[in-house]
Amino acid sequence: MQIKNFLIAIVIMLYVSSCAVIRPGEVGVKQKLGKLSDKIYQPGTVGINPLVTTVVKVPTRTVNLEINVDLPSKEGLNVASDISILYHIEADKAVDILKNVGQDYEDVLILSVFRSASADICSQFFAKDMHSGNRSEIEQQILNRMDSYLRDRGFVIESVLMKSIKLPPGLYSAIEDKLEAEQDAQRMQFVLEREQLEAQRRKIEAEGIKDAQLILEGGLSEQIIKWKSLEVLNNLAGSQNSKLIITDGKTPVLINTEQ
Repeated sequence: MQIKNFLIAIVIMLYVSSCAVIRPGEVGVKQKLGKLSDKIYQPGTVGINPLVTTVVKVPTRTVNLEINVDLPSKEGLNVASDISILYHIEADKAVDILKNVGQDYEDVLILSVFRSASADICSQFFAKDMHSGNRSEIEQQILNRMDSYLRDRGFVIESVLMKSIKLPPGLYSAIEDKLEAEQDAQRMQFVLEREQLEAQRRKIEAEGIKDAQLILEGGLSEQIIKWKSLEVLNNLAGSQNSKLIITDGKTPVLINTEQ
C-alpha cells in the first residue's frame, strides 16, 4: 500500500512538473535547451518536458515601472523626481523581444530610452517648469519620444507620470519671491490703470465744464444781463424783509439790515 501511494505521488509530481501555467495578462514562449520557440502560448496550461524545456512568461497587461532619477534643467540644475512609466507589451512581439533584447528588456531598452529622452527634453525647461503646469507638457513630450523608439519593438508606452518633484534647496524660496514680486507688480499695474482712468474722467469732466462756460458766455448779451438785473431788483422790491439795495441800475448789491 505504501509503495502504491509512493508511485501515485511520483506520477502526480511528474504531471505537475510537466505543465506550465500561463496566467491572464501574460503570454508564454517555450525555451528548449536555450532555443526559443516561435509559437506564442495564450493564458492556460502548457505541457512541457521539465528536464529540457521551460516557459518564459511575458506580461501583456499594464506594468508600472517606478524609478527615481535626477532630471537636468535648462539652467543646469539637477531635479530629483519619482517617475512612473506605464507600459505593456504587444503579445505578437513577445518572441522578437526575447530573441533580440532578452528577459531584462526593462533595463536594457525601456530605462535606457527613458533616460535619454527625459534628459534631452527636461534640459529645455527651467526647474520651476517641472513643478508647475508645464509638468504635463514635459510628460507628454517624453512619452512621445519613447513611443517613437519603442512602438516598433513591441512596447506600448501608455503614460509617463512625474509623481513628485524635489527642487534644489533655495529654489523654492526663490520661486515664492518671484511669484510675490509678480503679484505686487500686478497690483501696482491695477493701481496705475485705476489712476489713469480717474485722471481721464476728470479731464473729460473739466472739458465739459469748460465747453458749458463757453456756450454760456457766448449766449449772454448786454441786454440779457440788464433784463436779468431788473428781474432781481423787482423780486427784491416785492420782498417783505427790510433790506438796503445799492445799485447803479445795472448790478444790484444787497445789504441785509435785519440785524
